[in-house]
Amino acid sequence: MTSHTLRVPGASLHYAIRGTGPLLLISQSGEGDADRTTDLVDRLADEYTVVTYDRRGLSRSTVGDPGAGVTVQQHADDVHRLLAHLTEKPAIMLGQSLGATIGLHLAVRHPEQLSLLIAHEPVAPWLLPPAEQARHRAELTEVRDRYLDGGLAAAVAEIPRVLGITADAEPDLTPQPMTLRRQANFDFFLRYDFPAVIQDELDLSGCRTPIVPAAGRGTPSTVFDRRCAVELAKRLGTELAELPGGHNGNTSHPRAYAASLRELLRVSTGWRP
Repeated sequence: MTSHTLRVPGASLHYAIRGTGPLLLISQSGEGDADRTTDLVDRLADEYTVVTYDRRGLSRSTVGDPGAGVTVQQHADDVHRLLAHLTEKPAIMLGQSLGATIGLHLAVRHPEQLSLLIAHEPVAPWLLPPAEQARHRAELTEVRDRYLDGGLAAAVAEIPRVLGITADAEPDLTPQPMTLRRQANFDFFLRYDFPAVIQDELDLSGCRTPIVPAAGRGTPSTVFDRRCAVELAKRLGTELAELPGGHNGNTSHPRAYAASLRELLRVSTGWRP
């Protein structure tokens, strides 16, 4: 694996490259940085050139003015610039949660950069009917308020319920302890990325990028990010792909998730090594 830094407007991005084959960019969820999906990357790098990165504000990626906040559009522009730096060809993108929402913005604004977007449970209230949309924006606001008032423990107690994060997991995963760096990532995510999601809007009409909406088999049907995936499939007139685990299946069930993802990519792209 090789690590690099790319300057983008108002920030610098840390990214890592591993493997060989078609380029597959993974845009992670929550506070996850370039290393969060290491167990998944281990099982994809023999077929794909896998690129992971720290979103601006997380871990080794910096922002010039953290207090200015961030928007989903800025995150998508970061990915646009990263892909433009890496390749002139369309790439595959796997977006998880916030990463999926970032992917949807990129798909609308720069369709030439993506040969396929797999959007796993996008955190995108704008996909929902109005009443449901308002309820879940309020739900996300409450989680952020809990963090600002009561700290990380208060927010972390609610996040699994709100997002459908399951506790079950495959054995022998790479440990992900709550280090000071991870705590700082949670702070940026809850303090700045949550408002970005709450305020976000996007018009998907006319989008010509191939998109596969996906959801975790273990994610409860009532959880709003699964509902977002269901509504995305309806808008696109396509079926919802189901992958192992819950909202966090890429990290909790990386072996099963990688196997299902490989097959989904073969069906969707025709690529076989």
